[in-house]
Amino acid sequence: MSTTFVERTAVETDGTGAPVLMIHGLGGTSNFWTPLLPALASFRTIRPDLPGSGRSHRVEGALSIERFLRALMRVCGATGIDKAHVIAHSMGTIIAFHLAAAEPRLVRSLALFGPLTAPPDANRGPLRARADKARKEGEPGMQAIADMTVQAGTSAETRSSRPVAVAAIRESVMRQCPDGYARSCEALAEAQPADLSKVGCPVLLVTGSEDAISPPQTVRGIGEKIAGARVEVLDRCGHWTIYEKPRECSDLLGRFYAQRIL
Repeated sequence: MSTTFVERTAVETDGTGAPVLMIHGLGGTSNFWTPLLPALASFRTIRPDLPGSGRSHRVEGALSIERFLRALMRVCGATGIDKAHVIAHSMGTIIAFHLAAAEPRLVRSLALFGPLTAPPDANRGPLRARADKARKEGEPGMQAIADMTVQAGTSAETRSSRPVAVAAIRESVMRQCPDGYARSCEALAEAQPADLSKVGCPVLLVTGSEDAISPPQTVRGIGEKIAGARVEVLDRCGHWTIYEKPRECSDLLGRFYAQRIL
């Protein structure tokens, strides 16, 4: 594993083979993808911390989906990527849809976990309120946000029977820079959908049966707008799919690449 900085964006890379660009969601970092790495041993994985998150928290000015896209394009340029499989989670899937629509030659496939095209209008106000809480309250506010994230974003089974997953989610959110997290919340609150008619690559959409953020009905609706998209629903799983159901996510990813891509 190697870590480099592209401007102020921290990027971890592993392995050789076809490149896979991995885009985490709100409250995540490159570590979110660790459970999938054994399934991607034959690939070269590129895992940035998005601007405002993790080790890339030192940013100036407002964040936006467009700014995230520009940062990822710089990462691709610096790491020599001209075509890659893209794996993303939650807010990262919004970015991935925009990347596939705007730069179709760059995106070989999309594997999206907890996929969104944009936050529902009813969630935009709460996202701004969360940003305000993080900015005003600092680390105590981030602890409260982490606990809320676990409660609202995971399944009943995860909360009762998967303590390591709960700990990983809490740690990921609690250790975010409060101001960087606030700016990420604001970017998500302003996000608009990509033109899905421009997405022409193979697409896998994975959600949980108890995902309140990307519910199965919504994800199936997204899949209906993309020719050939495959939708999978994991039983007794919430929004933090990779932490909640790592083996199942790895299996789905392996089958997707074997049957649809390679």
